Amino acid sequence: MELDGRVVVVTGGTRGVGAGIARSFLAAGADVVVCARRPPDQEVTADGRKAAFTQVDLRDPAAVHELFGAVAGRYGRLDCLVNNAGGTPYRLLGEGEAQRHARVVELNLLAPMTASIAAYPWLRETRGSVVMIGSVSGTRPSPGTAAYGAAKAGLENLARSMAVEWAPGVRVNSLLLGMVRTELAHLHYGDETGIASVAATVPLGRLAEPSDVGEAAVFLASDRAAYVSGASLLVHGGGERPAFLDAATVNKES
Repeated sequence: MELDGRVVVVTGGTRGVGAGIARSFLAAGADVVVCARRPPDQEVTADGRKAAFTQVDLRDPAAVHELFGAVAGRYGRLDCLVNNAGGTPYRLLGEGEAQRHARVVELNLLAPMTASIAAYPWLRETRGSVVMIGSVSGTRPSPGTAAYGAAKAGLENLARSMAVEWAPGVRVNSLLLGMVRTELAHLHYGDETGIASVAATVPLGRLAEPSDVGEAAVFLASDRAAYVSGASLLVHGGGERPAFLDAATVNKES
């Protein structure tokens, strides 16, 4: 159990990718605290172990500071913060007021910064780490989710700056996710036919599972990544096949 005795907080860890991350940390031996605005429909468990839940709005700085104080008071330490909470509805820029788009930036960029700053004193004591859950949406055009893509681009840059400012005491890295199959996948990709069609565009032939993300997060939090900081690890199954290859009239496979 490579993370036995370590304490990890996973924001937005009650479902989807966050729950997958939490399960991977539980399986690795860590004590895990998941937080979200609403209680989970079911407890997050793995290998007979259970994550603790704390209800908190990450956009409330006072509540966030209280959260990490409570975690440190209960466990006596904090070894890793996984900033996973985020997301966005599909909304074209011209179809919503600026304030609605700003709330997406608040959740996906400002909230992780607030949580990281609140966790920093405790992470510094353990020479711990922060793992940002980013997205390939921050590395390419993101039509329909432009504010989300902009926030994720900012999150990656924030992580790199934090890695320099907080070295050598705290490591900071990012996971840049592609498409992940969660219980909400149908909202993004449609029915099973749509999901299968989308999966076929991925070089590895499938969408990621939450556990794929979780195993990568465990690696970055572990001693195996002791010299990894300021890095961005792509978890996207090989990325996207360039559209021009299919549009071109030459070099076609027979």
